[in-house]
Amino acid sequence: METIFGEFQHLRIQLEDIKSATDNFNDRKLIGVGGFGKVYEGELCHHKGRSMVAFKRLDRKFGQGEPEFWKEVMMLSRYTHENLISLLGFCDQGNEMILVYEHASNGSLDRHLSSATFTWIRRIKTCLDAARGLSYLHDHKGTQQRVLHRDIKSSNILLDDNWNVKISDMGLSKIGPANQQHTALVTNVVGTLGYLDPMYMELGILTKESDVYSFGVVLFEVLCGRLCYDNSNGKFQSLVRMWKQKAKQKTLDEIIFQDLVQEMDPRSLEIFSDIAFQCLQKHREERPTMSVVVEKLETALEFQEIYEEMKHPLSYEKIIKTAVHPLMYKSEEELKSCLSKGILLNGGKTWFSLNNNGEHCEMISAAECIIRVKSSSAYDKFVSEKISRFPPGSCFQTWHGVYKAHVRTQFLSPHITYTVNLVFKDTDRVLVPTELRYVCIQYSMEGETGSCHACLADVREDGWMMAELFQFESERRNVDLEIRFGSGHYEDWCSYLIEGIEFRPIEKVEHVVLDDDNVDMQTISESDDTYWEKKLPNNYDDIIKCSEDDLKWTTKKELYSILCKGFLMSNGQGWFSLAKNGKRCLMLPARYTLLEKQWKWKHHEESRFEDVAYSPDQPFSIVYNIKTEILSPATTYACYLVYKLPENSPEVLDTYEFIMQVRENYDDKTNWRLQDEKCGFIYMLNPQTPVIRPKAGQNSHKPMNRPKLKGIPKQRSDGWMEVQVWEFQTGKSKEIISMRVSLGTIYYGFFKVLTVQGIEFRPE
Repeated sequence: METIFGEFQHLRIQLEDIKSATDNFNDRKLIGVGGFGKVYEGELCHHKGRSMVAFKRLDRKFGQGEPEFWKEVMMLSRYTHENLISLLGFCDQGNEMILVYEHASNGSLDRHLSSATFTWIRRIKTCLDAARGLSYLHDHKGTQQRVLHRDIKSSNILLDDNWNVKISDMGLSKIGPANQQHTALVTNVVGTLGYLDPMYMELGILTKESDVYSFGVVLFEVLCGRLCYDNSNGKFQSLVRMWKQKAKQKTLDEIIFQDLVQEMDPRSLEIFSDIAFQCLQKHREERPTMSVVVEKLETALEFQEIYEEMKHPLSYEKIIKTAVHPLMYKSEEELKSCLSKGILLNGGKTWFSLNNNGEHCEMISAAECIIRVKSSSAYDKFVSEKISRFPPGSCFQTWHGVYKAHVRTQFLSPHITYTVNLVFKDTDRVLVPTELRYVCIQYSMEGETGSCHACLADVREDGWMMAELFQFESERRNVDLEIRFGSGHYEDWCSYLIEGIEFRPIEKVEHVVLDDDNVDMQTISESDDTYWEKKLPNNYDDIIKCSEDDLKWTTKKELYSILCKGFLMSNGQGWFSLAKNGKRCLMLPARYTLLEKQWKWKHHEESRFEDVAYSPDQPFSIVYNIKTEILSPATTYACYLVYKLPENSPEVLDTYEFIMQVRENYDDKTNWRLQDEKCGFIYMLNPQTPVIRPKAGQNSHKPMNRPKLKGIPKQRSDGWMEVQVWEFQTGKSKEIISMRVSLGTIYYGFFKVLTVQGIEFRPE
């Protein structure tokens, strides 16, 4: 005992001081009664200063005595954590044994279970803090001896004046060896009925999972708003088995504290209840560790915080308070008009605007988010740009393409799919607004091993280029991202002037499968041949004569249906059909439009024509003289390449190889690499953008947001792909239009996996 006094002598407090602080243990100072005895409050000087404290006075008739007293002193002196109650002193004079703790003014958790003012988010925070304290005692990392509490219950979880959790009552705890995955101690069964681990009661073997079970009971108490037992008429009845059954049957609504239901985020509730149920599993190996419980409760809290934040709309007043320049407006409409044009916020670090749907757009300046890295070029620097939205010196000039961006937003709209875009200029090119340009930007989310590539950028009307990097669904207004750009490879060496990182709500783009059955004949009720004849082309007799088959029909409606479905023209020279608007369509086989020497040829069962072209050994050309009499006059036509790629092509080819340059007015005698005619770009596969934090079951990539890009491929109902490569206008009279278009990969390599059925002309 002298050894104990020597180690903890600084904690010893005189009995007279305690009596003075409690008015000689006056009932007016009584704040609780527990398994140790009565608890009083009072103001006292101790080794940390003077403050309100709690005095726990040992009453031996409750079953605890000196061993528990000294164990409490030892435990709370050696094991300190923000979520464990702090021992400020003790007294052992005469017949009195008193422990002095920090004061938890909000009492114990059990007192708040049925309170409607004890909100769901406060309940999660309370459980999370308690889990952190218990995880510290269990010390799953093996840095100290493991402590098994043995009496986890809601009355031993105290709350201070800031609602911080303090686990108390360490008098029954046991110490086990560290650096072991499992700690099992054979001991007499102690604890509180209703919270005790059934396996511990049955076998007398104490493990850390016994505390986990008790904590699971507390979690259900918090969820259900009541203690885990009924004790009426002297009969004890545990509710734990019933709670487990309701959780297993997914009927939690029958037991949840009803005052909480309206404020619960469904995802938060699901995660909270799932981990509570796991804690109560019969077999210890099926119960989670307290570190896992902490992780799950952190996730439940995050979802609830997001839900709470998004319940309250962000007012424009809160936004414009941070505006660099005062806004002048007389009405909300005038304010929205100002915001639609865009304003500078946060000392010139953020550009905020509204889109046409009233959704928030936010751009973070390069000066605020760009960070140079060791491998950056010595020439990289922050510079001024006349047409930038941001103050002078806010743009970043990079010559090497290796840098990082740490981006933080504040004002995003809730539940909107956003694109994350790099806004920049290519200082080596003069660009025309609304055109599309090839770029070479390699990037990845910080911490990820794989890289992504942005290959095309839109030239915006404001003169800047915009490359889409990521997509995500906003669950909260503030987003924190770290993005790494560049790899240091030679192809990344480029001169870019970066204005910032922009978060823009995605425009709705329908990616539909094209249907070859242009007209649903059942939807048209007219049966008069006069009506249907008006829908037929003027020279339909001449067109029908071109059919390879002998077409049969009895009414003009049947003929119109045949023409809409289409037919093969004589000698396989083309496939004719009508569009929904009655305009004529024509598909030509690859043999008629591709230079034979550039391809290999084979039969293909799914082709409308005799053979198809495949595996070009060089950049290839589409050359054809179009006789316009078979097409509709005074009509704008789009020309589509109809093709296929092997199913495993995404794994076979590099990202860049799926983008092709399209050049007009190609001359066979002119070297491909030296040409300087008008050039565009097309994708051969539907471009995909990585998704940040996709939801469970969601694809980690989504179609790139390019509503104005014609060079996006589409899946046809006949199993082939198509992509627009050209367009032209027919005149009012017969003429011949020369089509001369060339396609090649951006690195002038070979596109070995391509199979082409033909070229189709279809009205836009």
